[in-house]
Parts: sequence; structure tokens; C-alpha cells
Amino acid sequence: MIVIENLTINGRAFVRTYSDGGFLVERDGIRYAEAIDPAGLGRTYVETDQKANSDELDEGLQTDDQAVLEEIGCSFDG
Repeated sequence: MIVIENLTINGRAFVRTYSDGGFLVERDGIRYAEAIDPAGLGRTYVETDQKANSDELDEGLQTDDQAVLEEIGCSFDG
């Protein structure tokens, strides 16, 4: 099932979307282990049937959530 959480990071509002079953979520043909978007964008995701820890994932792919966190100055250990 898709889970949507509201977050506040460094005083800015974000929406985190992920699968509670450990599956990838997808938007516009791109799959993510989880997505963190600025609040107000209204992005929607669907749950896929691919496990997030699957060997099929590309290593080193920077996801949208990592880019957002880096943009606001949060460190990322990836």
C-alpha cells in the first residue's frame, strides 16, 4: 500500500511517498524506493510489483528525494 507522510525539514514542507510493503513506487514511468517532494506539487505515485531491494535496480542512480535533501542542505550517506 502507498504511504504518504507530511514532513518538515529545515522549516520547509515536504511529502514523502513510499510502499509499506517494500515495493518501488512509480511516477511518469520512473521508479523510486521512496519519493520526497516539495509540498504543494500534487505528485502522485503508484505501487509497483518490484521489490525496492531488487538486484534489477541501477546502482548510483540519484533519486529525486536525494536531490531535494541536498538542495536544502541535508547530508546524504548513500
